[in-house]
Amino acid sequence: MLVFAASDKGGTGRSVTSANLAYRRALDGDDVCYLDFDFGSPTATAVFDTPNVKEEAEGRGLHSYLKGKTGEPLRVDVWNRTEHPVLSDRPSGCGRLVLLPGDRGGGEFVTDEENLHRCVDLFLRLHREFDLTVVDLSAGRSYAMDLALAATARDELCRIPARWLLYHRWTRQHVMAAAELVFGRQGIVSHGTATGHDRTALLGAVRFVRAAVPDLESPQWAQMPAAQYAWMRQCNKRLEELAASLDIGKSRVLGSIPLEPVLQMREQLITDDDVLDSKIANFKTRQALVELAERLTDDKYWGQL
Repeated sequence: MLVFAASDKGGTGRSVTSANLAYRRALDGDDVCYLDFDFGSPTATAVFDTPNVKEEAEGRGLHSYLKGKTGEPLRVDVWNRTEHPVLSDRPSGCGRLVLLPGDRGGGEFVTDEENLHRCVDLFLRLHREFDLTVVDLSAGRSYAMDLALAATARDELCRIPARWLLYHRWTRQHVMAAAELVFGRQGIVSHGTATGHDRTALLGAVRFVRAAVPDLESPQWAQMPAAQYAWMRQCNKRLEELAASLDIGKSRVLGSIPLEPVLQMREQLITDDDVLDSKIANFKTRQALVELAERLTDDKYWGQL
């Protein structure tokens, strides 16, 4: 299965959450490949704690591959190359976790038929080799998104299961921008249909992920002054109403990631050690990531809306 991670804006938690999903699926035994298609700002090497890979990817990353400057993109075995103390001790029974990084400073680029052919070929080969391929796209309506839509509309890929995760923060501006990115005149559905996708099928393959959502039932928020707490609950209600009016309400939401200090302060993978041993991360965040990872391939969450 191909999973494309998109977002309305930068700073939504798209990359770090997608990396955590890839990590969770690999822990469960799946062979997972993570592609850093964030052409404007590839950051996956930092999230997976593989800092030395950034220099290795120069001239060998996904940018170079798609532009025909290298025959194969660099592949990184995260378990073997990471400097993360927990990840480097590969758990028993886990699947492969492979990163295909972008070139440092590669930047966005206009794609052509040759770029598209290489992209289709890469997706096909990875689909045969891995259980799950996660493609982290640049924010907004980017060249990376256009390339992904065009590639998955091709005859070679159109029958391969592909799903789209749209990340947005839980704010009025982000909710509106996320809806526009999907349903707007130049959005995913409109552009995807123009490139050859079936509109109904593409709509059914899109789900939203809310990021940095305050858990108003937790003790942390209940300790706020009464006036602030009441205001927060009112804002939350209005956001729910806004999301529903824009057709990105709860029926289209695959999961919500709580506001998590660890993810705010340092974009990283959240391990069980972070929750159970050092206790720097919250258990609810771990559970939200586990549930979201499971729902990626659970068809009951992807029925026709």
